[in-house]
Amino acid sequence: MRRIVSVSRRTDIPAFYGEWFMRRVREGFVGVVNPFGGQRYRVPLRRDDVDCLVFWSKDFTPFVAHLETLDRLGYRFYFNCTVTALPSVFESDVDRHAALRTLKHLAGRYSPGHINWRFDPIIRSSISDEAFYVRAFESLASELEGLVERCYFSFVAFYGKVRRNFRDLERAQGVQVAEPSEPVRIELANRLAEVAARHGIAMYSCCGDYLVGGRIQKAHCIDGVLIERLFGPSETPYKDKGTRPQCGCTESADIGTYNTCPHGCAYCYANANKLTARQSFDQHDPSSAFLGYSKAQSDAWLVDLTCG
Repeated sequence: MRRIVSVSRRTDIPAFYGEWFMRRVREGFVGVVNPFGGQRYRVPLRRDDVDCLVFWSKDFTPFVAHLETLDRLGYRFYFNCTVTALPSVFESDVDRHAALRTLKHLAGRYSPGHINWRFDPIIRSSISDEAFYVRAFESLASELEGLVERCYFSFVAFYGKVRRNFRDLERAQGVQVAEPSEPVRIELANRLAEVAARHGIAMYSCCGDYLVGGRIQKAHCIDGVLIERLFGPSETPYKDKGTRPQCGCTESADIGTYNTCPHGCAYCYANANKLTARQSFDQHDPSSAFLGYSKAQSDAWLVDLTCG
Protein backbone atom coordinates (compact mmCIF):
# COMPACT_ATOMS: atom_id res chain seq x y z
CA MET A 1 0.00 0.00 0.00
CA ARG A 2 1.26 3.46 -0.85
CA ARG A 3 1.93 5.82 2.01
CA ILE A 4 2.50 9.50 2.61
CA VAL A 5 6.15 10.24 3.44
CA SER A 6 7.03 13.22 5.64
CA VAL A 7 10.39 14.83 4.75
CA SER A 8 10.63 15.84 7.65
CA ARG A 9 9.28 17.22 10.90
CA ARG A 10 12.44 16.14 12.73
CA THR A 11 15.06 17.96 10.67
CA ASP A 12 15.41 20.13 7.56
CA ILE A 13 16.18 17.62 4.81
CA PRO A 14 15.56 19.98 1.84
CA ALA A 15 17.96 22.60 3.23
CA PHE A 16 20.78 20.31 4.39
CA TYR A 17 20.37 16.72 3.22
CA GLY A 18 19.04 16.93 -0.32
CA GLU A 19 21.80 14.83 -1.90
CA TRP A 20 21.34 12.17 0.76
CA PHE A 21 17.59 12.08 0.14
CA MET A 22 17.98 11.75 -3.61
CA ARG A 23 20.41 8.89 -3.11
CA ARG A 24 17.79 7.18 -0.97
CA VAL A 25 15.23 7.72 -3.74
CA ARG A 26 17.58 6.13 -6.27
CA GLU A 27 18.16 3.15 -3.96
CA GLY A 28 14.44 2.83 -3.31
CA PHE A 29 14.26 3.00 0.48
CA VAL A 30 15.39 4.86 3.59
CA GLY A 31 16.21 3.56 7.05
CA VAL A 32 14.48 5.13 10.05
CA VAL A 33 15.00 4.82 13.80
CA ASN A 34 11.86 5.43 15.84
CA PRO A 35 12.91 8.28 18.17
CA PHE A 36 10.59 7.13 20.95
CA GLY A 37 11.08 3.37 21.01
CA GLY A 38 14.33 2.85 19.12
CA GLN A 39 12.84 0.37 16.64
CA ARG A 40 14.53 0.38 13.23
CA TYR A 41 12.67 -0.08 9.97
CA ARG A 42 12.78 0.63 6.25
CA VAL A 43 10.47 3.05 4.47
CA PRO A 44 10.11 2.28 0.73
CA LEU A 45 10.70 5.29 -1.53
CA ARG A 46 10.03 3.82 -4.97
CA ARG A 47 7.51 5.83 -6.95
CA ASP A 48 4.91 3.06 -6.72
CA ASP A 49 5.31 2.94 -2.93
CA VAL A 50 4.84 6.67 -2.28
CA ASP A 51 1.44 8.33 -2.34
CA CYS A 52 2.81 11.83 -1.69
CA LEU A 53 5.98 13.43 -0.36
CA VAL A 54 5.34 16.23 2.13
CA PHE A 55 8.42 18.43 2.39
CA TRP A 56 9.18 20.71 5.35
CA SER A 57 11.87 23.40 5.26
CA LYS A 58 12.93 26.87 6.30
CA ASP A 59 14.69 27.25 2.95
CA PHE A 60 14.02 25.11 -0.13
CA THR A 61 16.70 26.90 -2.20
CA PRO A 62 19.25 24.02 -2.18
CA PHE A 63 16.50 21.54 -3.12
CA VAL A 64 14.95 23.21 -6.17
CA ALA A 65 16.87 21.17 -8.75
CA HIS A 66 16.01 17.94 -6.92
CA LEU A 67 12.33 18.83 -7.07
CA GLU A 68 12.58 19.01 -10.85
CA THR A 69 14.05 15.50 -10.87
CA LEU A 70 11.34 14.17 -8.57
CA ASP A 71 8.69 15.79 -10.74
CA ARG A 72 10.10 14.10 -13.86
CA LEU A 73 10.09 10.77 -12.04
CA GLY A 74 6.38 11.19 -11.32
CA TYR A 75 6.43 11.82 -7.57
CA ARG A 76 3.64 13.90 -6.08
CA PHE A 77 4.55 16.45 -3.42
CA TYR A 78 3.67 19.65 -1.65
CA PHE A 79 5.48 21.99 0.72
CA ASN A 80 5.42 23.20 4.30
CA CYS A 81 7.48 26.41 3.98
CA THR A 82 8.43 28.17 7.21
CA VAL A 83 8.87 31.95 7.07
CA THR A 84 8.41 33.53 10.51
CA ALA A 85 9.71 37.15 10.55
CA LEU A 86 11.24 36.38 13.96
CA PRO A 87 14.20 38.54 15.09
CA SER A 88 17.51 36.94 14.14
CA VAL A 89 18.42 36.06 17.73
CA PHE A 90 15.80 33.31 17.50
CA GLU A 91 16.84 32.09 14.02
CA SER A 92 20.50 33.05 13.71
CA ASP A 93 21.33 30.79 10.76
CA VAL A 94 18.24 31.17 8.58
CA ASP A 95 18.47 33.11 5.31
CA ARG A 96 14.94 34.49 5.30
CA HIS A 97 15.38 36.43 2.06
CA ALA A 98 16.47 33.32 0.16
CA ALA A 99 13.66 31.30 1.74
CA LEU A 100 11.05 33.86 0.73
CA ARG A 101 12.42 34.12 -2.79
CA THR A 102 12.29 30.35 -3.23
CA LEU A 103 8.80 30.11 -1.73
CA LYS A 104 7.64 32.51 -4.44
CA HIS A 105 9.39 30.38 -7.06
CA LEU A 106 7.66 27.21 -5.83
CA ALA A 107 4.25 28.90 -5.88
CA GLY A 108 4.84 29.92 -9.49
CA ARG A 109 6.41 26.63 -10.59
CA TYR A 110 3.73 24.43 -9.02
CA SER A 111 0.78 26.40 -7.59
CA PRO A 112 -0.26 28.41 -4.53
CA GLY A 113 -2.22 25.32 -3.49
CA HIS A 114 1.05 23.40 -3.13
CA ILE A 115 2.26 25.78 -0.40
CA ASN A 116 1.52 25.71 3.31
CA TRP A 117 3.09 28.91 4.60
CA ARG A 118 4.15 28.24 8.20
CA PHE A 119 4.30 31.40 10.32
CA ASP A 120 5.47 29.23 13.16
CA PRO A 121 6.20 29.58 16.00
CA ILE A 122 4.99 32.84 17.46
CA ILE A 123 7.25 33.89 20.36
CA ARG A 124 6.18 36.72 22.64
CA SER A 125 9.32 38.43 23.92
CA SER A 126 10.88 41.73 24.89
CA ILE A 127 11.71 42.30 21.20
CA SER A 128 8.64 40.68 19.61
CA ASP A 129 5.42 41.90 21.17
CA GLU A 130 1.92 41.92 19.71
CA ALA A 131 2.49 45.13 17.75
CA PHE A 132 5.65 43.64 16.24
CA TYR A 133 3.73 40.60 15.06
CA VAL A 134 0.89 42.53 13.51
CA ARG A 135 3.36 44.70 11.55
CA ALA A 136 5.57 41.79 10.52
CA PHE A 137 2.65 39.59 9.51
CA GLU A 138 1.04 42.40 7.52
CA SER A 139 4.30 42.86 5.60
CA LEU A 140 4.67 39.16 4.80
CA ALA A 141 1.00 38.58 3.99
CA SER A 142 1.06 41.54 1.62
CA GLU A 143 4.16 40.19 -0.10
CA LEU A 144 2.68 36.70 -0.40
CA GLU A 145 -0.80 37.73 -1.51
CA GLY A 146 -1.81 35.62 -4.50
CA LEU A 147 1.12 33.25 -3.94
CA VAL A 148 -0.22 31.31 -0.94
CA GLU A 149 -3.72 30.35 0.13
CA ARG A 150 -3.04 29.01 3.62
CA CYS A 151 -1.04 30.13 6.65
CA TYR A 152 -0.33 27.66 9.46
CA PHE A 153 0.74 28.99 12.85
CA SER A 154 1.23 28.07 16.48
CA PHE A 155 2.60 29.61 19.64
CA VAL A 156 5.95 28.29 20.82
CA ALA A 157 5.81 25.12 22.92
CA PHE A 158 7.77 25.49 26.16
CA TYR A 159 9.44 22.08 26.27
CA GLY A 160 12.22 21.70 28.83
CA LYS A 161 15.00 22.04 26.25
CA VAL A 162 13.30 25.12 24.78
CA ARG A 163 13.10 26.76 28.20
CA ARG A 164 16.82 26.12 28.68
CA ASN A 165 17.58 27.70 25.32
CA PHE A 166 15.50 30.74 26.21
CA ARG A 167 17.32 31.12 29.55
CA ASP A 168 20.64 30.95 27.69
CA LEU A 169 19.35 33.55 25.24
CA GLU A 170 18.41 35.90 28.06
CA ARG A 171 21.85 35.57 29.65
CA ALA A 172 23.69 36.06 26.36
CA GLN A 173 21.48 38.58 24.57
CA GLY A 174 19.25 40.09 27.25
CA VAL A 175 16.13 38.92 25.41
CA GLN A 176 13.30 37.91 27.73
CA VAL A 177 10.70 35.43 26.47
CA ALA A 178 7.21 35.56 27.93
CA GLU A 179 4.56 32.85 28.13
CA PRO A 180 1.37 34.76 27.27
CA SER A 181 -1.99 33.78 28.71
CA GLU A 182 -4.57 32.01 26.58
CA PRO A 183 -6.73 35.14 26.16
CA VAL A 184 -3.69 37.11 24.94
CA ARG A 185 -2.85 34.38 22.43
CA ILE A 186 -6.44 34.24 21.20
CA GLU A 187 -6.55 38.01 20.73
CA LEU A 188 -3.29 38.07 18.75
CA ALA A 189 -4.30 35.08 16.63
CA ASN A 190 -7.58 36.74 15.71
CA ARG A 191 -5.80 39.97 14.77
CA LEU A 192 -3.45 38.02 12.49
CA ALA A 193 -6.40 36.17 10.96
CA GLU A 194 -8.02 39.50 10.11
CA VAL A 195 -4.83 40.61 8.37
CA ALA A 196 -4.60 37.30 6.49
CA ALA A 197 -8.20 37.57 5.30
CA ARG A 198 -7.52 40.98 3.76
CA HIS A 199 -4.85 39.32 1.63
CA GLY A 200 -6.88 36.26 0.64
CA ILE A 201 -5.09 33.89 3.02
CA ALA A 202 -6.85 31.42 5.34
CA MET A 203 -5.42 30.87 8.83
CA TYR A 204 -4.95 27.42 10.40
CA SER A 205 -4.02 26.71 14.02
CA CYS A 206 -1.48 23.90 14.46
CA CYS A 207 -1.99 21.86 17.66
CA GLY A 208 -4.03 24.62 19.28
CA ASP A 209 -7.72 23.82 19.14
CA TYR A 210 -8.54 26.61 21.62
CA LEU A 211 -7.71 29.06 18.80
CA VAL A 212 -10.08 27.49 16.27
CA GLY A 213 -13.18 29.50 15.43
CA GLY A 214 -14.20 32.46 13.34
CA ARG A 215 -11.50 32.99 10.71
CA ILE A 216 -9.20 30.32 12.17
CA GLN A 217 -9.48 26.66 11.15
CA LYS A 218 -7.83 23.53 12.51
CA ALA A 219 -4.52 22.77 10.80
CA HIS A 220 -3.68 19.54 9.00
CA CYS A 221 -0.03 20.06 8.01
CA ILE A 222 -0.04 16.63 6.40
CA ASP A 223 -3.45 16.55 4.80
CA GLY A 224 -5.05 13.74 2.83
CA VAL A 225 -7.88 16.03 1.76
CA LEU A 226 -5.38 18.52 0.32
CA ILE A 227 -3.52 15.72 -1.49
CA GLU A 228 -6.71 14.63 -3.22
CA ARG A 229 -7.54 18.22 -4.09
CA LEU A 230 -4.11 18.71 -5.65
CA PHE A 231 -3.72 15.36 -7.38
CA GLY A 232 -7.13 13.71 -7.60
CA PRO A 233 -8.64 10.70 -5.81
CA SER A 234 -6.12 8.43 -4.11
CA GLU A 235 -6.02 4.66 -3.82
CA THR A 236 -4.62 5.12 -0.32
CA PRO A 237 -7.20 5.00 2.52
CA TYR A 238 -6.21 8.07 4.52
CA LYS A 239 -6.72 8.25 8.26
CA ASP A 240 -5.93 10.93 10.79
CA LYS A 241 -3.11 10.09 13.17
CA GLY A 242 -1.69 13.11 14.94
CA THR A 243 1.85 13.11 16.29
CA ARG A 244 0.97 15.03 19.49
CA PRO A 245 -2.15 16.31 21.28
CA GLN A 246 -4.53 18.26 19.01
CA CYS A 247 -2.45 17.48 15.90
CA GLY A 248 -4.74 17.11 12.88
CA CYS A 249 -2.30 15.43 10.52
CA THR A 250 -3.05 12.49 8.26
CA GLU A 251 -1.00 9.37 8.97
CA SER A 252 2.46 9.39 7.37
CA ALA A 253 5.94 7.95 7.70
CA ASP A 254 8.50 10.53 8.82
CA ILE A 255 12.04 9.76 7.66
CA GLY A 256 14.02 12.37 9.60
CA THR A 257 16.28 12.10 12.65
CA TYR A 258 16.34 14.40 15.66
CA ASN A 259 19.54 16.30 16.54
CA THR A 260 20.64 16.73 12.92
CA CYS A 261 19.36 20.20 11.93
CA PRO A 262 22.08 22.91 12.04
CA HIS A 263 19.75 25.90 11.61
CA GLY A 264 20.33 26.53 15.32
CA CYS A 265 16.92 28.02 16.15
CA ALA A 266 16.51 28.90 19.82
CA TYR A 267 12.97 27.50 19.93
CA CYS A 268 13.76 24.14 18.31
CA TYR A 269 12.29 21.06 19.98
CA ALA A 270 14.04 18.65 17.58
CA ASN A 271 17.59 19.27 18.83
CA ALA A 272 19.04 18.73 22.29
CA ASN A 273 21.22 21.77 21.63
CA LYS A 274 22.86 23.67 18.79
CA LEU A 275 26.31 22.11 19.27
CA THR A 276 25.06 18.52 19.10
CA ALA A 277 23.13 19.23 15.91
CA ARG A 278 26.14 20.93 14.29
CA GLN A 279 28.37 17.98 15.16
CA SER A 280 25.85 15.56 13.65
CA PHE A 281 25.73 17.62 10.49
CA ASP A 282 29.53 17.83 10.25
CA GLN A 283 29.78 14.04 10.65
CA HIS A 284 26.99 13.31 8.16
CA ASP A 285 27.65 10.35 5.87
CA PRO A 286 25.63 10.75 2.65
CA SER A 287 26.04 7.07 1.85
CA SER A 288 24.27 5.93 5.04
CA ALA A 289 20.71 4.69 4.69
CA PHE A 290 19.91 6.09 8.16
CA LEU A 291 20.23 9.85 8.50
CA GLY A 292 22.55 10.83 11.34
CA TYR A 293 24.32 7.47 11.56
CA SER A 294 27.51 6.11 10.02
CA LYS A 295 27.41 3.85 6.99
CA ALA A 296 28.96 1.03 9.03
CA GLN A 297 26.21 1.26 11.63
CA SER A 298 23.58 1.63 8.94
CA ASP A 299 24.79 -1.41 7.00
CA ALA A 300 24.79 -3.55 10.14
CA TRP A 301 21.22 -2.54 10.89
CA LEU A 302 20.16 -3.28 7.32
CA VAL A 303 21.57 -6.80 7.62
CA ASP A 304 19.55 -7.32 10.81
CA LEU A 305 16.40 -6.01 9.14
CA THR A 306 16.90 -8.26 6.11
CA CYS A 307 17.58 -11.33 8.22
CA GLY A 308 14.72 -10.52 10.59
